Amino acid sequence: MAHPKRRISKTRRDKRRTHYKAELPTLAKCQTTGTVHLFHRAYFVDGDLYYKGKLVVPAKATA
Repeated sequence: MAHPKRRISKTRRDKRRTHYKAELPTLAKCQTTGTVHLFHRAYFVDGDLYYKGKLVVPAKATA
């Protein structure tokens, strides 16, 4: 019966078995500002920080 001469690591085994492919991130368009951004991430518009369409940090506070 054949058997491997050396043990194959879990990482190597899992890399071989995977079928996952790289996917493009899902983008959302803010209804308030019209900016395209990543889902569930805060984003800057003209120095202001927005999250879920609401102003979180105005431009003055970051400077």
